[in-house]
Amino acid sequence: MSINVLRTADGWWVVRGERAVAVDTKAVTTAELIADRDAVREAARSADTGTPVADLAALSPVTTPCRVVAQMVNYRSHARDSGFTGDIPPTFFRKASGSVSGPCEAVVRPSHVKFLDYEIELGLVLGAPLPVGTMVEEGDLPSYAAGLVLTNDISARDVQLTKTQFYESKSYPTFTPTGPYLALLEPDDFTHLLDLRLKLSVNGELRQDRTLADMIVRPARALTLLARFQTLDPGDLLLTGTPGGTALKAPPKPVEKIGALLPPAVKWKAFFKSQAKNPHYLHTGDVITATIATADGRIDLGEQRTPVTDAGWDPENRT
Repeated sequence: MSINVLRTADGWWVVRGERAVAVDTKAVTTAELIADRDAVREAARSADTGTPVADLAALSPVTTPCRVVAQMVNYRSHARDSGFTGDIPPTFFRKASGSVSGPCEAVVRPSHVKFLDYEIELGLVLGAPLPVGTMVEEGDLPSYAAGLVLTNDISARDVQLTKTQFYESKSYPTFTPTGPYLALLEPDDFTHLLDLRLKLSVNGELRQDRTLADMIVRPARALTLLARFQTLDPGDLLLTGTPGGTALKAPPKPVEKIGALLPPAVKWKAFFKSQAKNPHYLHTGDVITATIATADGRIDLGEQRTPVTDAGWDPENRT
């Protein structure tokens, strides 16, 4: 069975129900903790009654700096929302690890961003080196992936679309809420991945709700494709895509065809004028709630609750 690990400023904890037991380890980074799995298992077996989880201030269980790589349009429902038809080529992009934040930290919207969006994603945490050229079969996945985390790929859509700039639009501080738990998996747990259900709500309104069965490129294949050009190391993080239900939707095909004929500045001005009527973009004071778990609880990555706030500064006008 998987073991849920939580990180605080005081160290690492194994979560057992509503209580947590401290892990006796010198590990500081996620990679060091993964290498000390015996200490994690010892804490899981401990007779110590532990500390109430509610009394612990959870940090991201993925420590930084690390590589943060993400898959684009990797759920069929998201592909439909985005206006894609036919085969979708597997595509990856990078996020700055400085965007990684804790599961209860506020998502901070830079003042120049008007269209802030959410994307719940299953995060795969590497447990072994993945050199360029590695081929990962389904049965090999436990040899490369140590565990799973709940993540949210927060996106500044006005930056992403007008600048065709994924790296900036998804890399502002707090744009990758992560945790609360790192679920360290045993080999048998990997056969249950497709049963994981991703659910995200904003102010209690359900926006995203799909299982991994909706995924286009599954983790083992994704690692093989990524290893064509990218080395990964223990503790690195792969975000595996988001299901449908994000605020951003592709315009109707006739509107899209007309927009393609317009100069870019005119096209985007018209597009975002229409998007301003969309109530699903995030606003200050909103609270995002996200969970990823199997129905039987065999794997449960916990609940993430992140409020949205304003930065109070504009990086485009800094001197």
